[in-house]
Amino acid sequence: MSLKQPGDGKTQELYAQTGKTWGRDRDVSLGNVALSSTLLFGTPFVVLYFWMSCTHYECSLYAPIKYIKDHDYTAAAVKEALIDKHPRHSLDAAKIYFAWVTFQALLYAVLPGKIGYGQQTPAGHILPYKVNGLLAWTISHILFLAGAFYFGWWDASIIHDQWGPLLVVANLYGYFLTFFVFLKAYTFPTHPEDRKFSGHMLYDLMMGIELNPRIGKLWDFKLFHNGRPGIIAWTLINLSFAAAQYNKIGYVTNSMILLNILHATYVLDFFYNEDWYLRTIDIAHDHFGYYLAWGDTVWLPYMYTLQSHYLVRNPVDLSIPHFLLVAAVGFTGYYIFRAVNNQKDIVRRKKGKCEIWGKPATYIPTKYVTSDGKSHTSILITSGFWGWSRHFNYVGDLLISLAMCLTCGFRDLLPYFYIIYMFILLVHRVYRDDTRCRGKYGKYWDEYCRIVPYKVFPGIW
Repeated sequence: MSLKQPGDGKTQELYAQTGKTWGRDRDVSLGNVALSSTLLFGTPFVVLYFWMSCTHYECSLYAPIKYIKDHDYTAAAVKEALIDKHPRHSLDAAKIYFAWVTFQALLYAVLPGKIGYGQQTPAGHILPYKVNGLLAWTISHILFLAGAFYFGWWDASIIHDQWGPLLVVANLYGYFLTFFVFLKAYTFPTHPEDRKFSGHMLYDLMMGIELNPRIGKLWDFKLFHNGRPGIIAWTLINLSFAAAQYNKIGYVTNSMILLNILHATYVLDFFYNEDWYLRTIDIAHDHFGYYLAWGDTVWLPYMYTLQSHYLVRNPVDLSIPHFLLVAAVGFTGYYIFRAVNNQKDIVRRKKGKCEIWGKPATYIPTKYVTSDGKSHTSILITSGFWGWSRHFNYVGDLLISLAMCLTCGFRDLLPYFYIIYMFILLVHRVYRDDTRCRGKYGKYWDEYCRIVPYKVFPGIW
């Protein structure tokens, strides 16, 4: 199915970008459309299978398949192993979920916070954002812990206990949000000239049409759904699963404690540097469709916390050397991740007039044109870590991800899904970024690639 872009001829450019502009692809192949369709309708079943594997098969990905195989692949075996095991909807879960989203929306709207600014869009906009995530995270965690341990309003394991029913509600909300922003892009877009239409409904549902859908001046769909109900929930989920482990075995394992520390470090860094995040790929370049709408509401909370689910079902007590090694890998990764990104932030803020590692920063001055015809300048950094590779920050990301998985030992594959997924995601981002930057910077990007030939791993790739 395809949809025509609104407007035609002379009026078309009033509604959306036309021609080959940098940013999200607008000219896509049928292969990309087919892949988008597969992800659009298939990824919920991936999350569901992982949930069932952990909830009913002690986090063994092979156990459901083995059960079906041992019963000669009969329909009854499939029903018993999979269909009968799916999560059930509950009114309590619906109340919890929508109370959570509403509460976060309220905090996002009313809490004080400085105004940060995103990166310039392909149409030339520089948008303001209210940066109050750290305060929202703090209030949310204080309220959760006080409600559980002081007032006794709920058990600290409440998220774990409702994990299946919450999955049902989250999926419904994720799909609702996907179709809502799709229709919004046609009927009342926030910045019409920054939309991208591919002409294929399923691709546009998947990858999004609007770059920055908003309600009012500051209420931004992307920043809210990724940073508030999604990432704030990440550490609450871990705490709840730690409480469930305590309820089950009478104590919290050192592996669960270390996992909570590693995840909390990553999450708190996100909120402490929220202003910096406004200029990263999720906010600056990805359009808001299923990829982010459903991804933030379902994929992130359910697939990024698999290790917590695993450690409830399979408690692991790490030896001291194992604990210290995993902690060292994780915090080395965090140092690399933060140091690399700080270098880019400093050089760009000071327009290259600074030192990196005791030497004057080196960079390539560039020019680019937005779709409104205006010319702008920027810089491509060739100093420090950015002289080692074009995405050395991804090395830090991968080390942090690996450490999170290593907390679970080596018995099962499921907790290592996260590092496998992150590797695929980041490699894909490397190629997406190359396409976008080549379209934006042209000859300057070619020169940058000549000076910094390695994409991620110096001397290797």
